[in-house]
Amino acid sequence: MDDLTGFQRDLLYVIAGADKPSGQDIKAEIESYYSSEINHGRLYPNLDTLVNKELVEKGELDRRTNYYAITEDGEQAIRDRRDWEQQYADT
Repeated sequence: MDDLTGFQRDLLYVIAGADKPSGQDIKAEIESYYSSEINHGRLYPNLDTLVNKELVEKGELDRRTNYYAITEDGEQAIRDRRDWEQQYADT
């Protein structure tokens, strides 16, 4: 996960915390966290990066809507990140 941007890590956490969210579901959640609008030109290329790195899988809900789901590699990346953070945050 060390090669992801902070935004990509946030997307990964949102996907991990939801049950096969659509791109719009992810967008709504991340906009709530960032308190600003996230445009499609920022969101979808970053989701594609997570898919290409095999941290997230992309599937089709219907002809117009895709879903995203965390993979085993994505779950492991989150666990590894939490372990790394814990050594610094545990004071």
